[in-house]
Amino acid sequence: MTTSATPRVDCERHHTTLYVSNVLTAVDFYTNKLGFSLGFTWGDPPAMAGVNLDQVQVFLEQGTPNPQGCAMNFVVGDADELHEFHRANGVEIVMPPEDRPYGLRDYTVRDLHGYILNFGQYIYTVGAPVEIERVEIAVRLEKRLAALLHDLASHKRMSLTSCLEEILLHTCEQLGDGVASPHTKSQLRYIQQLKTQHAIDYDCHASYRFVERS
Repeated sequence: MTTSATPRVDCERHHTTLYVSNVLTAVDFYTNKLGFSLGFTWGDPPAMAGVNLDQVQVFLEQGTPNPQGCAMNFVVGDADELHEFHRANGVEIVMPPEDRPYGLRDYTVRDLHGYILNFGQYIYTVGAPVEIERVEIAVRLEKRLAALLHDLASHKRMSLTSCLEEILLHTCEQLGDGVASPHTKSQLRYIQQLKTQHAIDYDCHASYRFVERS
């Protein structure tokens, strides 16, 4: 007996369906409490809806809730920021944010039907320790950039040294026509806020034109 070869499967999206007792009530909770956006509703009254978290869409379908049947896991850009939003909205926090040994900083909530939802961000701590030797180097930075760097390291819960090492390692890795960024989308938005806060009004190539005041 011969069997055909397993085909290469291209899957563009994955949609999880949660059965809920009232679609509109569930949509209200997911959009107003959890921070999802409404993708669509289907039927009148709605028998199904789609709610989005960035590029991920979850289907909410009229039926009998079965929270023991599944749990959902989301990888996000800033787990602490989202956790604070959920906490402030009165969402039930089952487990607070914490760095886990599997390389995520995550937390757990329970929705209005009892479904368990986990939200976490990568922290890249998994793997064998890398023994190094650090050396002192004399570094002078533009004053506003130095202020941004201090704030960014604090925001990422990193030392100034670790933050600089992360940035340098990423600039050594090519990604397409540029270099890999060490920052998530959420962190990049925060950096834009820091640039405004510290009045950084020059572009990324300005360092070639820096001239110190005498």
